[in-house]
Amino acid sequence: MVRVVVGVTGTPGSLAALHRAAAEARVRGAELLAVLAWQPPGGDLASRDGCGPSVLAECRAASADRLRDALGTAFGVVGPGVPVAGLTVRGTPGAALVDTARDPEDLLVVGAGPRTPLRRLLRPSVARYCLAHATCPVLSVPPSPLQAELAAAHRRNLWRLPLDLRELSRPGWKACECTLRRGSRGGA
Repeated sequence: MVRVVVGVTGTPGSLAALHRAAAEARVRGAELLAVLAWQPPGGDLASRDGCGPSVLAECRAASADRLRDALGTAFGVVGPGVPVAGLTVRGTPGAALVDTARDPEDLLVVGAGPRTPLRRLLRPSVARYCLAHATCPVLSVPPSPLQAELAAAHRRNLWRLPLDLRELSRPGWKACECTLRRGSRGGA
């Protein structure tokens, strides 16, 4: 069966990718497979020395809960309108997604989050990894423009900067409002 495989983390970017993957699955008549990759605290090297089976079981259960929450947040009780399966995989996100979407008929959908220079240095891009290593088509969903505005609001709150009311009005809003008023007067 044809599958649409999507990476899920619960972030706004991954929820946008999840919605796009559901739309693609509806169009293709495919199954939606939501994949959440997880690693033990400190990564795999640290888990060899200090993590016991109980810690790994807790991590696995927490990742399953996180996947369930992300699917619930994205679709609620209505669901996406296609068969959905969830899978939690121990490993790095890029490798887990590429290994899961190994059939050439699959479609792999990933969110392309905002890539600031600091993030590029600290975290490799999952989307780039998937584009370079996947054997199936990859659809990279860009971040929402609202996500950048939300991040700016968080930074403003973090630094306790006052809100500038001019930021709330969009450029051209006044012109649009004036045009509407003029048009309604002319028609009366």
